[in-house]
Amino acid sequence: MEYGIQLPVQSQSTIYAEPWEAGAGPADLVEIARTADRAGFAYVACCDHVGVPRRLAPAMSTVWYDPVATLAHLAAVTERVRLLSHVAVVGLRHPLLTAKQYATVDHLSGGRLILGVGAGHVPEEFAALGVDFRHRGAVLDECLDALRAALGPEEFPEHHGKFYDFEGLGQRPRPAQERIPLWVGGSSPAAVRRAALKGDGWLPQGDPRDLLPAQIEHIRRLRAEAGVEGPLTIGAITEPLYIGTPRWPVGRRTITGPPDALAESLRAYRAMGVDQIQVRFRSRSRAELTDQMAAFGADVATDL
Repeated sequence: MEYGIQLPVQSQSTIYAEPWEAGAGPADLVEIARTADRAGFAYVACCDHVGVPRRLAPAMSTVWYDPVATLAHLAAVTERVRLLSHVAVVGLRHPLLTAKQYATVDHLSGGRLILGVGAGHVPEEFAALGVDFRHRGAVLDECLDALRAALGPEEFPEHHGKFYDFEGLGQRPRPAQERIPLWVGGSSPAAVRRAALKGDGWLPQGDPRDLLPAQIEHIRRLRAEAGVEGPLTIGAITEPLYIGTPRWPVGRRTITGPPDALAESLRAYRAMGVDQIQVRFRSRSRAELTDQMAAFGADVATDL
């Protein structure tokens, strides 16, 4: 079972951000990404919001780094860890623009991109960019088809659909990967169906672990009924973790204890059929976070 991490600092919603992140910046992001690279993490992930309306800013904050710029920056300072957009709201942009940006990231990183996509949830964001929020699901469905073409091997990709129509426009450099993985984020019925029928992976959104088996079984049933073949990466987001005995209040939902106890708890995800877990840590500083990441790679992950 592989493990990755959604990077702190780059998005600072009050739901998950730690106080130290408010004063952090690029140097912290680089050190965390390098730690992930050394500690065996499969990927580092970056979120996507173009703009946050005032009504949501107190909860979401307005700190949301651009995923393309951030992942490209981190590609240059890491060697093996993969680069995940979790998730890119690709319906806000024309798929040729998305393809141009992420194909370049994949090319520059030597084939380390995973393109995670989602429908989005902020109406004002769509309105400001001239995109119909009500039809975002249908737009995302077609975006996935258009991105398959635009991120494929052809220099002059072609797609003809209801929302997008293009051909005869060459884009180079091409991605380094023959097929860029497209992981679909979200846990609504529409998102789960989209992941099952159109994705290479599923990124659940906040599902408690006791709900995952039913969701995973539903995805497998949808794929079987539609005759969809090929592998599908099943993800999960862990509860917050702290390796050892914290000397500060980490919250009731945080799993704490020695490495073997954390590994035993996390192996339950593997028994459900989960292929990769997105690990979350509680920390009071960047140094404490990177210590936890290093300990996880050295002492917990070996038992997964």
